[in-house]
Amino acid sequence: MNSMCGQKNYFVASLFASICLIALGCSSSEAENPLKKQYATWSSYLGDSGRSHYSTLSEITPENVKNLKVAWSYETPDFGQMQMNPIVVDSILYGVSAALRVFAINASTGEKIWQFGDSVQVWHSTSRGVSYWERGSDKRILCTRGSDLFALDALTGTPIAGFGTGGKIDLRSGMPESASGKFVISNTPGTIYKDLIIMPLRLSEGAGAAPGDVMAFNVITGKVEWVFHTLPENGTPGSETWENKNIRKSDVVGAANNWAGMAVDDENGILYVPTGSAAPDFYGGMRKGSNLYANCLLALNADTGERIWHFQFTHHDLWDRDPPAPPNLLMVERKGKKISAVAQVTKQGYVYVFDRMTGKPLFDIEEVPVPKSVLNGEEAWATQPLPVAPKPFARQSTKLTENNISPFAKNADSLRQILKNADSRIYAPPSLNPVMLLPGYDGAAEWGGASADPEDGILYVNSNEMPWILQMGLNTADYSGKPLGEATYQKYCVTCHQADRKGAVESGFPSLVDLQLRKGKNETAEIITHGRGMMTGFPQIPKVEKEALLRFLYNEETKHNVAEERVQTDSVTDPYKHLGYTKFVDVNGLPAIDPPWGTMHAIDLNTGKYNWSVPFGHTLALGDKGVETGTENYGGAVVTENGLLFIGATRDGYFRVFDKYTGEILWEYKLPFPAFATPAMYEVNGKQYIAIACGGEKLGTEKGNQILAFALE
Repeated sequence: MNSMCGQKNYFVASLFASICLIALGCSSSEAENPLKKQYATWSSYLGDSGRSHYSTLSEITPENVKNLKVAWSYETPDFGQMQMNPIVVDSILYGVSAALRVFAINASTGEKIWQFGDSVQVWHSTSRGVSYWERGSDKRILCTRGSDLFALDALTGTPIAGFGTGGKIDLRSGMPESASGKFVISNTPGTIYKDLIIMPLRLSEGAGAAPGDVMAFNVITGKVEWVFHTLPENGTPGSETWENKNIRKSDVVGAANNWAGMAVDDENGILYVPTGSAAPDFYGGMRKGSNLYANCLLALNADTGERIWHFQFTHHDLWDRDPPAPPNLLMVERKGKKISAVAQVTKQGYVYVFDRMTGKPLFDIEEVPVPKSVLNGEEAWATQPLPVAPKPFARQSTKLTENNISPFAKNADSLRQILKNADSRIYAPPSLNPVMLLPGYDGAAEWGGASADPEDGILYVNSNEMPWILQMGLNTADYSGKPLGEATYQKYCVTCHQADRKGAVESGFPSLVDLQLRKGKNETAEIITHGRGMMTGFPQIPKVEKEALLRFLYNEETKHNVAEERVQTDSVTDPYKHLGYTKFVDVNGLPAIDPPWGTMHAIDLNTGKYNWSVPFGHTLALGDKGVETGTENYGGAVVTENGLLFIGATRDGYFRVFDKYTGEILWEYKLPFPAFATPAMYEVNGKQYIAIACGGEKLGTEKGNQILAFALE
């Protein structure tokens, strides 16, 4: 009798629980693990606040992925590189065009719903997407253009009047007055936490850059709620790591900004912020010391901005070794116990893994002695922190020998001589002689970042293996006798675009020769002020110098008297100058070292071992020989619970699906234009889609303007 009653009660309870689950729209497995529910949507940059690039959607499987077809396509009004990762909320996909027009489209058909930016200035920059916030019926899209942060009605695209002034604020409103008029933009979506949005900032990397404060703004009003000073005030923690204790008041040193984005542990209220290098890059004689809080992972109280813990990846950075992507929040296992962890990939090819709450490294990190400075006035730090495990996911310059010169290079002998003459030691300091950087300036990992199985502790990361050459020169800054436009070019432009204006196309810096045949003067003026792609803007250039520079670029410069030519030219603040971003390539512009030139890896952070590593991408210029060479790649992956990894990113323009357990390619599709962006996975009316932005342009590829979504037939 009691047994019968017990079975009856159990049946009733189970039936009631099932009805509740159906009403809530979740499966029993989701109820057992509520974390899984957040991985079934894509309403945040890179999928979720832990930046996992992860999905539990399972309609697309390893068995049927070969049946993927284009479900819809959307053409943006602007052609060019799109780095944006779309987000999807309530069946609406939100994204950003190559000229920073924000759009909302039907996520199941690709039909346009609204577009913000028709009647305003068209910008020439890149954006990695937008942020979403809601409270009840108040639904907002947060996006940036230049130094402005906009709040838009998510359903109509109209600016929200109560946010700042007319729906926008100036990001510099939370910065010191010294930032006024300086280059300040944001091209990575802000991190939403409660009613706050914490903004990444892209700043100048030269002398006089703005300070890289981490700022939280109120999503409703636009007011500044808290600020963390990455350049510390005198007498506060961190200031002791600068020879100049008043570094925050310096008119030369700045930055130490977060540009790559952040992750947030919503449950524990902790924000994880990777910070960039102090400016100016490459020569640090005016910023001696280890330079906190530059090149750090900061764990901040997300409500107040107070520091909980930090770790510095590069002391006194002279190589532009800023963390290139948001960290990943995931669980790892140690001695049978699950630990909340945070993992940060780096340009150097290392993965650093920490206890999320305490900052304790979960793999040993050793301070390794590195070479001393050779430039006058410079003091490189004596050691650098390198993790014992996992091993680097990219080759290091120290491993290169003459046997590593590319077998495809027709000028192999001259390349061997360059390699022989370059300093390839780890953390070799910048000097008047060439230093071989591998991984290069763009790193092993880049802004696409890593994907993670957040519950299983597996990290997936795509990597570049392109060596670059770092070299300094004496900064004579002698502009005497030169027209003002040429002097201005020498001051601001020559490092990237070279003295002959031919640029370095293989490094991403276009030729400016015959510029008048390709761009109007007004467009060039906008690019000079606001920047574009890799180029930062120069709003600080005085009007008279900017006008003279345009005359020089358009071959219209006329003779001026010497006194006028010297108007508003700055005194030398740095005895050395960086000689430019130069890739180590062969005569055909291909990497000068042997393949692979791009790779994909699965790293088990429970053990520090690699599950697999494979070449990533084909080099089409080599024809059949290009198979398995790997290519340079920009943009991240999406990984699924049921065993798939989706990624574009490669120069060859393919969209690929890997078996996440083995690294085997299960499907690939030639896109209309290369996709240097991270895809987004979502579901509408029970149908699973994956969408990716195809803009091309980077790495010399054809420009495009399409968003493609794929689904099963």
